Amino acid sequence: MTATTTTLPQTGSIRRVSTAGLVMAVSSALAFSSSGPLIKPLLEAGWSLGAALLVRMGVSGLILAPALVLAMRRERSFLRRHWRLIVGFGLTAVAGCQILFFAAMQRMPVAVALLIQYLAPVLLVGLAWVRTKRAPSRLVMVGSVVAMVGLVLVVDISGARFDLLGTLLALGAAVCVGAYFLISERAGDDLPPLALASGGLLVGAVLMAVLCLSGILPFQAPAVDVVLAGVTLPWFAPLLWVAAVATTLGYAFGVMAVPRIGSRVASFVGLSEVLFALGFAWLLLGEVPAPVQFVGGALILVGVVLVRMDAEHAPTGESISPPALPTP
Repeated sequence: MTATTTTLPQTGSIRRVSTAGLVMAVSSALAFSSSGPLIKPLLEAGWSLGAALLVRMGVSGLILAPALVLAMRRERSFLRRHWRLIVGFGLTAVAGCQILFFAAMQRMPVAVALLIQYLAPVLLVGLAWVRTKRAPSRLVMVGSVVAMVGLVLVVDISGARFDLLGTLLALGAAVCVGAYFLISERAGDDLPPLALASGGLLVGAVLMAVLCLSGILPFQAPAVDVVLAGVTLPWFAPLLWVAAVATTLGYAFGVMAVPRIGSRVASFVGLSEVLFALGFAWLLLGEVPAPVQFVGGALILVGVVLVRMDAEHAPTGESISPPALPTP
């Protein structure tokens, strides 16, 4: 059951639910955006990506674990009924998008990998077109183009060279991001959002532990100091923020927002993560955005507004989520 298929009695109630969902989606993007600028100094100081991701997923999953335990106690068959979605969420929305993105980043500029990964909203629009056999509205088409142009301006892709494998890896990350929104849309009373987030994060942490123990990913976690905004901090300070605050709130608000506003609108709102990341990089690392990036940010916001306007006029109950999986 999802909020997109629930008929509310009054228009005012629909507006309140949508507003709450938008606030949650923006809060999720804000939380996620602080991860990069805080993890970057750790990686530069000697931490391996596998170690950072393992701690990030594991700590966040344990913080949200009470919601998973509560769901399991309330329904004994909870895991038997929902394990496919939880494992799918962990392999795609948690581990897949991060592993594939960082793998792509090693073969191409970060900006290009980021740009390809954030094609996820366009992929969702295309999926809706294929599934419903109806072309997107003019507002959605214009909003998509405007938002993508804004994204190109925000991320600097000048001088980039084409790399086939890197492009495929980044596209895989985009598919995983799309899966994040589609699976989150399935959350509701039957599958509590926070239980989904906790289960997915723990699945991702287990996968990262296997990859690190097998030597596929290196595990290095030296006791180092990092400098953020001119302040020297021990290694655990930024890592705890990323794990306990950025990742926990990012996934928690995200999975609660998508059922309220739908996967398509949520995916476009998620583009604001790029804008917030620029702000954190400016504040913490001294990386000042160029004027053209501010223009790009404005265009992203315009694109989100256009897609949101279309959602307000969409028929009640319209959704692009996949059909429910049969439960054993």
